[in-house]
Amino acid sequence: MHTPLLRAVGAATAVYGALVTVRPGLLAKPSGLTTADGDVPRDTEICLRPLVWRDLAVGVAMATAPEGPALRTATAVRIASDLGDALLLGPTLDRPYRPKVLAVSVGWAALSVIGLYARRGK
Repeated sequence: MHTPLLRAVGAATAVYGALVTVRPGLLAKPSGLTTADGDVPRDTEICLRPLVWRDLAVGVAMATAPEGPALRTATAVRIASDLGDALLLGPTLDRPYRPKVLAVSVGWAALSVIGLYARRGK
């Protein structure tokens, strides 16, 4: 396990979750979930906030969990969440936005998998 990488992924996830909780457009815009004039519909904000609150919680867990089973579990939740986003959210988006959203979701999952299985250099 590469703990510093997992801690960095966790911290980045938590910060992103906090930012998008306050400004849902940070996620809505690149996902194509805004109106033609760039506004985020209230229904979209309501749906996005629990997703990014999940990211905030999982990120804090990854950043602070003791090394070992707790960190592995937090990372597994992050991987499952990212793959779930790719499988369940990705196909629902308009075609021009799908590849980017899928790449980001799968990319973060892959980074977490690498952190789980990589050995830290000495």
